[in-house]
Formats: sequence, C-alpha cells, structure tokens
Amino acid sequence: MTQEKEQLHFVTMLGSLRKASYNGIVARTLPALAPEDITISALGSIAEFPHYNQDVQEQGFPASVLAMGEQIRKADGVIIVTPEYNYSVPGVLKNALDWLSRLTPQPFARKPVALQTVSPGMIGGARAQYHIRQSMVFMDALVLNRPEVMIGQAADKFDTDKLELTDERTRAFLTRQIQALADLARREQK
Repeated sequence: MTQEKEQLHFVTMLGSLRKASYNGIVARTLPALAPEDITISALGSIAEFPHYNQDVQEQGFPASVLAMGEQIRKADGVIIVTPEYNYSVPGVLKNALDWLSRLTPQPFARKPVALQTVSPGMIGGARAQYHIRQSMVFMDALVLNRPEVMIGQAADKFDTDKLELTDERTRAFLTRQIQALADLARREQK
C-alpha cells in the first residue's frame, strides 16, 4: 500500500521586469514541470513595490508588500527566479526583499526557498544567487542547497519567438529541483 503525498503549493518570485526575459520564461514554465502533487503559482509583480524608505514604512506598509508577504506565508515554499545584474541581485528584487524583510511575522522564516538564475553567460547567474543567500540568512529562510539551478548560455536553451524553454535537459533539471524543494518542505512540516 503506497502512501499518498500531501499536496504542496509553491509560489514564484520573479526578479526581472522584462516581458521576454529568460527568467520570466522559466518562472512561467515551472507549473508545467511540477510533479502532480505540487502546484506552482506566481506572486504579484515586485514592480509594484515603492523604493524602500523607512519613512514610508512608518506611514504603513504598501498593500502590494502586505499581499505578497501573506502569499509567501501561506505557501509551502518559494522559488526565486532572477537574472544577475552587475555580478549581483537586480535592484528591483533587492528592494522587494528589503520590504519583505521588515514584515512581522517574517514571511520567509523557516520557509523553504529555491533559487534559479538564467544568464546568457557561462556561469548562469551564480553571483546573484550567493547574494540572495545572504539576504535569506537574515530572514531565516531555508534555502535549498542542491540541486542549484544556474542556467548558463541561455540563448541555446530558449525559443525567444515563442517565449519557451526548449532544452529538455534543463526542463528535467528544473523538475528535479522542484522535487528537492518539495522534499525539504515535507521534512519541515514534520
């Protein structure tokens, strides 16, 4: 007799605002790659967050920040998909993480988080991931260590006209990471 796995729900946070971004294509592809006991949906756009300013915070958190924080709290895990800008995290993503870090209770506390980066370069956004990990430590998130998803040489793996991830090995690797995040989430729920 096999035991049925509990349904999990993950959310994606996209660190790119560009419509045709490789990272956006990956984020939109993830629901189709998830095993049937996992659903994945997108969080709202981080473009809606104002620049972080404590004076603004003291007047009250923006509705977009509160809504995203609540979605993260309710999710079983978060997948952050982002490009690398200038060897680091895109400013818009860092801004969103700064806003979310101020919420109480902390939405990322003990939350399983997977990181995915896509880049035209060889190393696939590795530097951005290391900087995100630093912020996640502050927020007490449980960042998945392996498998790491750093998709390099992106031009060879996507059909930019159709906005599709076409590389089957990359698609299979993403599915493995989703499963690893599910395993981490289930261990945390025990």
